[in-house]
Amino acid sequence: MRMPPFKLHTPSNLDDAITLARDFTTNNIEFDWVAGGTDLLPNYKWHLNVKSNVISLAKVRELTEHTETHIGAMVRLHNLANSNLTHPVLAKAAETIASVMVRRSGTVGGNICLDTRCYWFNQTEQWRESIDWCHKCDCGTDADCRVIPNQNTLCVATYQADLAPVLMCLEATIHLAGPEGSRSMDLCDFFELDGMTRNVLKSGELVTHLTLPEDVAAWEGDYQKLRQRESWDFPEAGVAALWKKNGKRGPAELRVATTGLESIPVLHSDEVEQAITNWSGNDSIDTLAEAIRKSVKPVQNTWYTPSYRRKMVKVLTRRACAGLLEEGN
Repeated sequence: MRMPPFKLHTPSNLDDAITLARDFTTNNIEFDWVAGGTDLLPNYKWHLNVKSNVISLAKVRELTEHTETHIGAMVRLHNLANSNLTHPVLAKAAETIASVMVRRSGTVGGNICLDTRCYWFNQTEQWRESIDWCHKCDCGTDADCRVIPNQNTLCVATYQADLAPVLMCLEATIHLAGPEGSRSMDLCDFFELDGMTRNVLKSGELVTHLTLPEDVAAWEGDYQKLRQRESWDFPEAGVAALWKKNGKRGPAELRVATTGLESIPVLHSDEVEQAITNWSGNDSIDTLAEAIRKSVKPVQNTWYTPSYRRKMVKVLTRRACAGLLEEGN
């Protein structure tokens, strides 16, 4: 597949990157940010929503800082997975992403901002043209959604990134910068339930870093993932569960989040609240797993069927929460 032409810009610091973005935005010139390029460049080769300008963040050193509570957007996934500064559950989630070669290029910011996926969309231009276009990449044809026809007001492409559910359970704050200044928010508020919009980033904005609470080390848990192969594949379902011990019966606090099932990752606060009331060990975990199974809404746009993915969410939730049954939790 031939890469379509575009102009690559390589600013050396964050201010220069934002200035470039401001100029493009002011002049109504379309552009993309590229971090590791492991998602964007394959999409460009498939001629998926190609822009004429691309701003690379590879030389912006401000975005590479990594401490126990600060994770720069340009921190490589390989480094995140293998650093002693990374929370163990976040490191495990990072290590499940793709392959070693991809993790050495892919970045934290790129994973958080991963484009949503759908097997009607993530195909070559020739393939998509042969079956008509879809709502997400219609090439000006006003094509309908191929998954749920007659509703082309909303894209149901699936968010399939691994880091978000763990970071949501850790109450991460995401930090953005752009032509209008800087702003921050809870990671849970960053995503928008639309496979095309995806998140709240404004024109010219980018993710600079994420921060974690000071008590991040007090949380323990697990991340479980359903995929076709042990490497490379995106999650067909992913479940993160993190908790604080209370030294007695049951967790002092518990959070569970899922990915790979809808257009956004979801923090299941209501389901957890119901299950943690009158905690009874394995029975409460079963109740929680069933509640999450009922709440998720996968559609027929990934490899496995929606019914199987929902069934496996229950299994993955039980596996992720298995540590709660250990003595002292």
